[in-house]
Amino acid sequence: MESFSLILAIVVVTALAFDFTNGFHDTANAMATTISTGALKPKVAVAMSAVLNLVGAFLSVEVANTISKGLVDESGIRPEVIFAALVGAILWNLLTWLVGLPSSSSHALMGGLIGATIASAGTGAVHGDVLVTKVLIPAIAAPLVAGIAAMLATRLSYKLGAKRAEGKAAEKGFRAGQIASAGLVSLAHGTNDAQKTMGIITLALVAGGAVSPDSDPPVWVILSAGLAIALGTYLGGWRIIRTMGRGLTDLQPQQGFAAQTSAATVILASSHLGFSLSTTHSVSGSVMGAGLGRKGGVVRWSTATRMFVAWGLTLPAAAVVGALAEYVTGFGDWGTALVAVFLIASSTAIWVVSRREVIDATNVNDVEDVNDEAAEPAGVITTAIAAVTPPPTGTVSVTDDLTATIPSPAEVTAKPSATAL
Repeated sequence: MESFSLILAIVVVTALAFDFTNGFHDTANAMATTISTGALKPKVAVAMSAVLNLVGAFLSVEVANTISKGLVDESGIRPEVIFAALVGAILWNLLTWLVGLPSSSSHALMGGLIGATIASAGTGAVHGDVLVTKVLIPAIAAPLVAGIAAMLATRLSYKLGAKRAEGKAAEKGFRAGQIASAGLVSLAHGTNDAQKTMGIITLALVAGGAVSPDSDPPVWVILSAGLAIALGTYLGGWRIIRTMGRGLTDLQPQQGFAAQTSAATVILASSHLGFSLSTTHSVSGSVMGAGLGRKGGVVRWSTATRMFVAWGLTLPAAAVVGALAEYVTGFGDWGTALVAVFLIASSTAIWVVSRREVIDATNVNDVEDVNDEAAEPAGVITTAIAAVTPPPTGTVSVTDDLTATIPSPAEVTAKPSATAL
């Protein structure tokens, strides 16, 4: 019994550590556009996001129930299995944070859980129908729906704004709306992502016999998960905030407002339905949609491509690490201790490497350092859109610089040719 109590305590602590990484990994989802457009100062933005994440954790338990009751068979799960799953999720979160890629903490957690469960109890312990309907389909649909909604909302906002005199009052109004929508995204993030850790801890408690099967998360689990993700959010995942706010596209306040409102709507609807949605997918899709929605706007497809690759690798990579960790824990207490040492050593090594280039609130908006993405030329899609519809007054895009160097037909005919001289 003492041995079990120890492993259960280790699982709970590791789950809260994952929740902490989830917080700073996904801060960009709520606040990257607000910070990049200057609507809020970086520290103020992450503080507001942290408080609203904590509030959101108490609003629903539908997603937590999807994780604890629906994805895998509770009867075939041991606390060591959940520990192994968390190892895979944490390491993937830290690696993608190191390189500044917005990947899904949710899919990392579910990938680790699936891999560890299969290694422990076989494929039959994973509920394939739940995986497809509540995980995989939302993973594909969410960025598409959020992106299309953000693109249409961006075009509508510019169309309505064109009928009014542009000035500080209009810009101030969009910034205020962007702050409100960013708060809504943070609240939505708490209702979805904080619950995933609640579900994992509840699953561990069920596996260890501490609570009965089909139980909802206890109050202390809800509180601790909410506090952990709020603390991680407050510290700020500045590397990913830079990529999301500056690396994908250059956003104006109208675009930021449209992107965040669209993403928040998708996330809140998914939380209500119990879909274990990736907030990263939703917000990234809405940011790209907002980039395409502005006439002459540029989406940096090289960054987007790297991000898409990370999305595709998240589930299988975390699953492989989770399965390997579960195999090692199967050797007994020394195997579990070995996995714990590996997790701590790997996390420390990643942190040490990250110190070589420190990114924080003071330099998060430095465009020139975003992997040289600010100098990336416009792609085929962006150039075609800009050629058909010129950008609105007062905006400058990469295509403007390109077309400015090409003389008009009138200029060509007006100048005498070399032969005429």
